[in-house]
Amino acid sequence: MHRWSKLFIPTLREAPADAEVASHKFLLRSGYIRQLGAGLYNYLFLGQRSMNKIIAIVREEMDQIGQEFFLPALLPKEPWEQSGRWTGMGDNMFRLKDRKGTDLCLGMTHEEIMTTIARNELHSYKQLPQIWYQIQTKFRDEPRPKSGLLRVRQFIMKDAYSFDIDKAGLDKSFALHDAVYRKIFSRCGLKFVAVEADSGSMGGSQSQEFMVYTDAGEDLIASCPVCGYAANLEKATSLLEPLVELEATGDGTPEEISTPGMGAIADISAFLKMSPSSDIKCVAYMALKRGAAGKPDTWHGVAAFLRGDHQVNETKLLGAIGGAELRPMQTEELTQYLNAPAGFLGPVGLKHDAKPLEDGLTVVVDKSLEGRKNLVAGANKLDFHLRNVTPGRDFTWTLLADIRSVNEGEGCPKDGCIGKLVVGKAVEIGHIFKLGYKYSESMGARVLDVNGKEVTPIMGSYGIGIERILTAAVEQSNDQNGFWLPASIAPFAVVVAITDMRDNLLVETGEKLAAELDSAGIDVLLDDRKERAGVKFKDADLIGIPYRINVGRNAAAGQVELVTRATVTSVDVALNEVVALVKQRIAEDALLETATTL
Repeated sequence: MHRWSKLFIPTLREAPADAEVASHKFLLRSGYIRQLGAGLYNYLFLGQRSMNKIIAIVREEMDQIGQEFFLPALLPKEPWEQSGRWTGMGDNMFRLKDRKGTDLCLGMTHEEIMTTIARNELHSYKQLPQIWYQIQTKFRDEPRPKSGLLRVRQFIMKDAYSFDIDKAGLDKSFALHDAVYRKIFSRCGLKFVAVEADSGSMGGSQSQEFMVYTDAGEDLIASCPVCGYAANLEKATSLLEPLVELEATGDGTPEEISTPGMGAIADISAFLKMSPSSDIKCVAYMALKRGAAGKPDTWHGVAAFLRGDHQVNETKLLGAIGGAELRPMQTEELTQYLNAPAGFLGPVGLKHDAKPLEDGLTVVVDKSLEGRKNLVAGANKLDFHLRNVTPGRDFTWTLLADIRSVNEGEGCPKDGCIGKLVVGKAVEIGHIFKLGYKYSESMGARVLDVNGKEVTPIMGSYGIGIERILTAAVEQSNDQNGFWLPASIAPFAVVVAITDMRDNLLVETGEKLAAELDSAGIDVLLDDRKERAGVKFKDADLIGIPYRINVGRNAAAGQVELVTRATVTSVDVALNEVVALVKQRIAEDALLETATTL
């Protein structure tokens, strides 16, 4: 049993001015965390108790399918060079040298290190499959730390790695992690959704994110309320409504028209009395291509063409061309690659590379332009456009790919579904990847198959952000007075508030009740401070404890008040029944949590 009077719980009346999202405000106000520097936080007593409970749930569930390791956070350069990610990680990686000048880094993730173990220790199909995991501190040189624990430079991650003999084995390992993740997040009381996702720098053939909807999220999720389809906007697709094409003019071939000062899509659409969907928009970029085998990084011109009412999804574009970074073209680069002014860029007459990111211009056309005709595009000439432009007839491209962001209200992409997509903000709490052979191949991991032939094991990677579970829980369960956590991850399941420490009967009753709760295996906090009852109630509402028992004037009659923080409701309960009722409430909550997903 813990006594509030003996603990360090530094609550704040107001959050610092730079705390914008709910979780950041309340974790500071409740004394869970304190900021040390940009993206760096100290976890105080309450915060560490919650983190330990989350870690215990993660470990208990992961032990059902895997084996726990613990790897260094300080890592040598060589494994990262072998995989090609020493340069590929760019400025996100913390790099340093030891006193001998040896290059080292702080681990962002541990695919390379786990693969070195597999390379050295796994030799036969008889040793597969393997699932190895750890719970370890990670580091990311985040350029813009913000939103409290949501965007930090040091964080705790559960990362797991699977090694299988073939794709069927990887499918099974992926499915095992999917099931375990759902158990973990459900036990932590989160209302989550699993969505299709982009694999990013991890690589691989398939990935899936687990997300919690919240306005504090920096990811956008497109979902269908009819069939349940859900995907990160970086991966989402949609079904577009059929369009009525413009009537051809003249002989139907591209015709130059004067459009002075009409560089904006809205202007040219109004001038020609057409929908922006009949305009071909150009977005010009410079894309960074990472150098392989010690070669330098290089920048290349990229022209992306799509409908005038659509927006480029830069993650999709990077994935299509195999680039590492994008930035807008500058004026001199527009002249170099397109020989045209901004606002009047178009695809007709452009020379392009046969393959992405070679020496010339990479031209990428969005699939929504496929099959269209009689469109309007810039003429690559100041104050002029072209009409009657038909893709495939009047211009070609390096790549035809899905490079646009879907919009809310567009059709669900699932066959036969009539639903319309909705878009909402969400926080990522976990991510699972089918890595394939990216790391095992590049780093030389080999095993003998059943026929004695040397083959490359196939890999998966699976991450959970420990702090993100805590912050997501706060984001989904808060009000103006504070927040509440499920008993499974709250620092305490119940707080016993003695309303008047001057009353010996109340003190004796509160002490006895707290001891009984403790003996029943319930995490209990006894508020024995010499404070007014209102102060105690306000503090209890703030710090995330799901149940409060008020020991007040009815104690003499054998009754106390049980308050449920989530519903802000209370009920009078007999003293000899309250322990059993609290246990029942906690058990019912746990059953509800394990049955709840979005």
